[in-house]
Amino acid sequence: MTHTYKVTGMTCGSCEAKVKSSLLMLPNVTEVEVSKDSQTATITMEKHVPLTMFQNALDKKYSITALEHSEPAEQTKNWLATYKPILLIFGYISTLSIIAATKQNTFHWMQAMNVFMAGFFLTFSFFKLLDLKSFAESYSMYDVVAKKIKGWGFIYAFVELALGIAYATNFQPLVTNIVTLIVMTVSIIGVLLSVLNKRKIQCACLGAVFNLPMSTVTIIEDALMIVMSAVMLMIL
Repeated sequence: MTHTYKVTGMTCGSCEAKVKSSLLMLPNVTEVEVSKDSQTATITMEKHVPLTMFQNALDKKYSITALEHSEPAEQTKNWLATYKPILLIFGYISTLSIIAATKQNTFHWMQAMNVFMAGFFLTFSFFKLLDLKSFAESYSMYDVVAKKIKGWGFIYAFVELALGIAYATNFQPLVTNIVTLIVMTVSIIGVLLSVLNKRKIQCACLGAVFNLPMSTVTIIEDALMIVMSAVMLMIL
């Protein structure tokens, strides 16, 4: 994509060169054309780069603003494109859970949560197992257990698979929910630390198939599993 921005503060050819080189250094930026006469910068990028990143890359004497596009709209579009895989998965699983739990005009919450948990763990373990080695390597970058125990990343994918099968077959609900609560609580610790420390690393929730950044979406995903397993334990 290509966007044109207003850049004020350029007074000479040296300013043009400085602005251009600074913007070209940013990730996902492939081409930059700068003009001090029109006070503009035309930037081509692989995906939308937030305006704040451009401003932070420039010297304080320069100010950059969007000319032809809405920055909030572009950020929303970029967010939806980034998280489209996980949003679709949650949408499919949620729909299936609602259908399965609606019987004779009555909604069975326990059934809905059970189906959702089964779908969640089976789907997410599937993507992890597609490239188990790459998942284990990514997971060890932030998970507190995988950092210390080298083989935990490999084991974790099968733990999710086992939990998915357990929820689908209603196997030992008490044990299944206790294991889920423990595993997901431990898992969320590494996610929270990475997000709070603003580490730019890949989230391994969908294995190495999709390049999803670590973010609050990952926290919500893990927290949802923790809450559901805790609620189910209280109901049992």
